[in-house]
Amino acid sequence: MFDQQTIKDLEFSKITSLLTNFCLEKSATDQIKLIQPFESQDSVIKELLTVNDFKEIKEENQSGLSFPRLEFQELDKELKILRIKGSALEVESIIKIYDASVLVNEMLVFFEKRENEFIHLKEQFSSVYYTKEIIDPIEKVLDKRLKVKDDASKILSEIRQQIKSTKRQVNRNFDRVLKKYQGKGYLGDTNESFFDGRRVLSVISSYKRTVDGKQFGASKSGHLSYIEPQENKQLNSDLDRLEEEERQEVFRILKALTEEVQQHLILIKDYQNLLVRVDFLQAKTKLAILLEANIPKSTPESSVDIIDAVHPLLYLNNIKENKKTLPQSIQMDKYSRMLVISGPNAGGKSITLKTVGLLQLMYQSGLLIPANENSKMGWFNSILSDIGDNQSIENELSTYSYRLKRMNYFLEVANKRTLLLLDEFGTGSDPELGGALAEVFFETLYNKKSFAVITTHYANIKLKASVLRNAVNASMLFDTDSLTPLFKLSIGQPGSSFTFEVAKINGIPEALIIDAKSRLDINRVKMDELLSELQQEKISLSQAKKAFEIVEEKSLEAEEEYRSKSKRLTEKLAQNNSVSEKNNKLITNGNKLNHFVEKYQTNNKKANKKLLDELLKFLAVEKSKIEEANKLAVLKSKEGLPKKKVKKKKKAKPEKPIKVGSQVKLKQGGKQIGEVVSIDKNSVTVLFGLFKTKVEIEKLTCIKI
Repeated sequence: MFDQQTIKDLEFSKITSLLTNFCLEKSATDQIKLIQPFESQDSVIKELLTVNDFKEIKEENQSGLSFPRLEFQELDKELKILRIKGSALEVESIIKIYDASVLVNEMLVFFEKRENEFIHLKEQFSSVYYTKEIIDPIEKVLDKRLKVKDDASKILSEIRQQIKSTKRQVNRNFDRVLKKYQGKGYLGDTNESFFDGRRVLSVISSYKRTVDGKQFGASKSGHLSYIEPQENKQLNSDLDRLEEEERQEVFRILKALTEEVQQHLILIKDYQNLLVRVDFLQAKTKLAILLEANIPKSTPESSVDIIDAVHPLLYLNNIKENKKTLPQSIQMDKYSRMLVISGPNAGGKSITLKTVGLLQLMYQSGLLIPANENSKMGWFNSILSDIGDNQSIENELSTYSYRLKRMNYFLEVANKRTLLLLDEFGTGSDPELGGALAEVFFETLYNKKSFAVITTHYANIKLKASVLRNAVNASMLFDTDSLTPLFKLSIGQPGSSFTFEVAKINGIPEALIIDAKSRLDINRVKMDELLSELQQEKISLSQAKKAFEIVEEKSLEAEEEYRSKSKRLTEKLAQNNSVSEKNNKLITNGNKLNHFVEKYQTNNKKANKKLLDELLKFLAVEKSKIEEANKLAVLKSKEGLPKKKVKKKKKAKPEKPIKVGSQVKLKQGGKQIGEVVSIDKNSVTVLFGLFKTKVEIEKLTCIKI
């Protein structure tokens, strides 16, 4: 149930109006005007996936993905003519059919090149197929200027040759006569004119009887007479006859072409349906792009989980006025299905309520919604609203009477699959009495397990929402320092109406506000002030939390940067120490070798032999140190590798000793069990049933001793 009042309250007609602006042809516009929620969620999901495919194509079109531009004219008139036997299509109609066939072919080629992409949009093309059986015959008859070709038939070719020849002769005769009478001064300033497509002489009326030919008329003043030269009289008659023959031959050719096209009547009808459908989908797609809308996730339960959602009409209006639209995030499920929003007037309560309702209505009508793609949309069998000042003049009902009748209807039809949108719940009567009745309505709808978004100023409704398990309070935030609404929804606590603060903003004198406060029950004033303080503290806490999160994030980034730099410095220090150690060793070895060089004596072999022995000993020691270091490095690298698991061999179970009377069987292929009768060293005598035999003891296994 989506009654007309709900559609009016949520201004859904403005959404459909936006859609019609994007349609190319009337049939798609008519379908948009009749748009309504789908009967099942499966149908909605299929439609949304199709629109989302189109949206992806449109967005990727800007980066080089070429989808054929949708340009076509509807074929309703052509389909009616094609159903009539012996009919002939006009050239304009043939061109429309030709264009439709070319366009559909181009779209099919697009999808063929992207076999596993855009599968939901591709499904829309299942009724058509690629063919040139319509295109080729038309191209044989029509030229690039979309006129019937001269060689469309032999007869037409001959007729047009005769027409050209006759026209040339007419022009030669006319030019000769024109020159003749021009020299005699018989012609007016314009010399010639056209009458019914024929060239005629503009003769000064006083000379008209001296010019041979047929008069076709005169100028308004009567000063000029229009005369066809006698020399062209027969030729123009021949030309008229030839042009009539041309028209008849063209009609015959178009009739024959129509007969060929008629063979594809069913396909042409499918072209019409498909292109109107694509026009309809394109309108939905263009709206989605305009609203920066996304396809939400779907859940079969009744629930609402919209993230960073905006009211589409407010969003578009704010773009025009160069304003920012603050997004809202709202979650409702079976544990929080009654959302009671309180707070100041002009603080955004009604817009929040309408956002929930309109986005749900758009979703169930197969439209992408202006919200984060991680949003989840459930399913409702009915969306019902009571928003604004709705008087029923026809039935002479006041606003309150109207609202009571509307509420009575809700109480009758509401169930767990109903989403109710109740703005300024319970208002219109005495506050105390109306509040009590509103509380009863609230409890009744709650017991029906309905979902509802309710805006109210009644304290008893806020209190009731705080004690009922599956209801939740929410408030529109208000900055008491600047006395301005923040248009942000805060879940979890009721809000003050900020009656006196709003009055102050609107210029009400302070003395009157103080006087008004003095007339209220002191507890009521204190409660309102407490709510105001709580809300302000929540804002301050939220701001402090946000600042803390920023500081914490920067602290973590600084810590990570410190660790990274510390690690790099440690690695560099270790590298420097290693290089320094190597350099020191090289210096030590260099000094040692320099020592040997200095002690070397040129002419003392004995002393040099002793020096050589010391050098060889030094080199041997250094070499052994290098080899030891290499071995140690290899061992360390092996320690880093995973050790191979050594499979332990299973110990064979000790065999039972074979004795006289033991039950045994053969180790290989033995199934029958026998009894040991006697044992003789390495062989035993075994009785298998009635059969007795001797077997080597090692070939037997003892089953039971």
